[in-house]
Amino acid sequence: MFERDAEWFAPLLWRSEFRNILAGYFRRGALSFEQALAMQSEAEDLLRGDEREVDSLHVLELVRDSNCSGYDCEFVALAMSLGVKLVTMDRKLLRAFPAQAIALDRIGTRD
Repeated sequence: MFERDAEWFAPLLWRSEFRNILAGYFRRGALSFEQALAMQSEAEDLLRGDEREVDSLHVLELVRDSNCSGYDCEFVALAMSLGVKLVTMDRKLLRAFPAQAIALDRIGTRD
């Protein structure tokens, strides 16, 4: 995905979300501590300068109108404010926001 489009943006909370994912892989033994640390560092380097604040009212409106978490709605709100698609594999987000979210495996098959 990064090779196709190197311009990525994320809400400020992405770091916590990503660390939580890495923690799961680390605890299951799928990644070593050093690998998880290297992946976090690389991701931070890739997104440096492209982290954005999101409007709380917009996030809460999205929460109100869906069954998605506030965390997930931050990503949706950011994509909407930037006028871009949210690339995700989260089925709940894909169902709740079909006009805004696109599945990673669908990239290249539709715009």
